[in-house]
Amino acid sequence: MKKNTFRDLSKELDWPLIFMPLAAVTALTLLFMVIPEQSTQITDSIRGFLSNELGFFYILIGLGILITTIYIAFSKYGQIRLGDMEKPLYSDYKWGTMIFTGVFAADIIFYSFIEWALYAAEPRIESLGGIQDWASTYPLFHWGPIPWGFYIMLAVAFGFMLHVRGTTKQKFSEACRPLLGKGIDGIPGKIIDFIAITALIAGTATTFSLATPLLATALSKVLSIPMSTGLTVAVLAIISIVYTVAVLIGMEGIVKLASICTSIFVAMLLYFLFMGGETRYIIETGISSIGNLVQNFIGMATWMDPLRISGDGINGFVQNWTIFYWAYWMAWCVATPFFIGMISKGRTIKNVILGTYVYGLSGTYLSFIVFGNYGLSQQLSGKVDIIGMVAQGTDINLGIIEIFNTLPLTNFLLLSLFVMMVTFYATTFDTITLVVSAYSYKDLHPDQEAARSVRAFWALMFIVFPIALIFAENSINSLQSISIIAAFPIGMVFLMIIVSFFKDANKYLEEQASL
Repeated sequence: MKKNTFRDLSKELDWPLIFMPLAAVTALTLLFMVIPEQSTQITDSIRGFLSNELGFFYILIGLGILITTIYIAFSKYGQIRLGDMEKPLYSDYKWGTMIFTGVFAADIIFYSFIEWALYAAEPRIESLGGIQDWASTYPLFHWGPIPWGFYIMLAVAFGFMLHVRGTTKQKFSEACRPLLGKGIDGIPGKIIDFIAITALIAGTATTFSLATPLLATALSKVLSIPMSTGLTVAVLAIISIVYTVAVLIGMEGIVKLASICTSIFVAMLLYFLFMGGETRYIIETGISSIGNLVQNFIGMATWMDPLRISGDGINGFVQNWTIFYWAYWMAWCVATPFFIGMISKGRTIKNVILGTYVYGLSGTYLSFIVFGNYGLSQQLSGKVDIIGMVAQGTDINLGIIEIFNTLPLTNFLLLSLFVMMVTFYATTFDTITLVVSAYSYKDLHPDQEAARSVRAFWALMFIVFPIALIFAENSINSLQSISIIAAFPIGMVFLMIIVSFFKDANKYLEEQASL
């Protein structure tokens, strides 16, 4: 991309789309800080209404999108190639590592260690047969084919839009153009993009704010220094430096970073698997949980608990967990599918769908099976009591540290965890920053990257909000609720994008047949 002057760049940018979502999130953050109790009550009540009264919407759209992706892969649409290239833009390995590391990778690692313990006290788990069989199965469900299907469906639609139709408007709303036509250029399009970017900013801010304390806790133990807010901010600063440098380099930086963190991830998996003394247990529990998931998948995907017998009579297990996860993944779908679609140039739609499922689920399931089942083994053997810590409200980061304490070379492992999660975070936010930077333009060719100044601006924004939230803890859950609430209208947009894809893909196939 040629070097632009500020005046030229200013004309190319969609200023309302940049500043209106930032202003909205800033105003909400300040509101949550000034009147935390009232704002929390309001957002929690809206969030509760959506999950409790309209939860069926999230359940149906999740299962429906999974079925749709499988249908597309093996239908006539699966043969469409994204772009006029004989070979894919990236090799399978580079493509796969960028997909896994660019989608929730740091959060996957975090929850792999602790999620089984969060389910342990749930009546639903007990009624099904206990934590051995089900606390290791539900994480595979909640991080499995359905949530990955959200990303894959949109990645296909965006990839088709970018590489087949060659659109220069890299926006969420643009994928709805085949259905809404010129309405996308007016208020409907602006509303769609405003909701999407607001949900993304809120989601990224809370993700950073919630998970970085684990890294600060690990660093505190390794360096023997007191845990503090300042240390957490320092960790955020380290992450921001790494991902800002990478995003300024561009795609080459993301490719290298993805390769580095994947290597560390594999090394740590092997260490936990073979050096913790629980190899047989990890493998057998992993096989059992996958079999359990396959055998019960339809029931798990459609169970709504109408009588709320698994909870407090108001919200049950499904409302508190499954619907929450589906909504949170949907809120995050604003940017990552664009990235997957962007790097999939040269691949067929079938290859994109099946390849993303294979790479995404392989990395996710390996993490939950090895890290999660190792922690579960230590709990059941009495070496740690993570379930008790969760029940008492103890910081779950300390529970993860306790798991590491059961292994040799604890400090080295914690340092490796720190480096791995920093690079995972950096890769994920690199992909988001690249996409949102392109989103900021009125028009940008798919083969071009946004100006460095625009990428640097968004890199700064994605670090300022988390730091602010660390000093205003009451705002974190409320802002997270905003991203969950935004998932409902985003789900409506999902449906419009799917209809638009089929409409435009049919038109494209007819055009090709007439040549």
